Amino acid sequence: MPLPTPTLRTARLLLRPFTPADADAIYALQSNPRVLRYWDSPPWKERARAERFLEVCKQLEAEGTGARLAIERAADGMFIGWCCLMQWNPDHRSASMGYCLGEAAWGQGFATEAAGALLQWAFDTLDLNRMHAETDTRNIASSRVLEKLGFLREGTQREDCIVDGEVSDTWVYGLLRREWERLRTERRRV
Repeated sequence: MPLPTPTLRTARLLLRPFTPADADAIYALQSNPRVLRYWDSPPWKERARAERFLEVCKQLEAEGTGARLAIERAADGMFIGWCCLMQWNPDHRSASMGYCLGEAAWGQGFATEAAGALLQWAFDTLDLNRMHAETDTRNIASSRVLEKLGFLREGTQREDCIVDGEVSDTWVYGLLRREWERLRTERRRV
């Protein structure tokens, strides 16, 4: 069953389905070594990877297993990155979440804002009970984003990634529906 990719709006962002016009922007993002410093694969070297990325976006939607959304600044329409929901399992009411933002968008709260919108959509629309996320243990900024969103660190996968000969560990995070709802309620009271 297909899972239509949503269009979501926040105070400063537009999260939307990818289009073929995004190929150059996604290639620029995914070929940047600083952006992919803590990624589980090396930076892209061929622009054809962007075309494959866009095809996978369509495939995820058609198969009903996930959704990747382009992130734009609402003020000027500038592409700043993407976020995704993957491995949606309606039987277990679970999914995984990820995000990738360009350097110009770092440190401004955009990742938290975009991921928060995706979480709200996922918990409301897909009736999730659990969201899963992972980050390289060296990526402190990403860990902070997850923790601001209410995720709890559940463990460490030791030496689970080797990219260009560099070994790294991964922190595993989880967020339960009741934790998300409690956090949203507390924030509304403030």
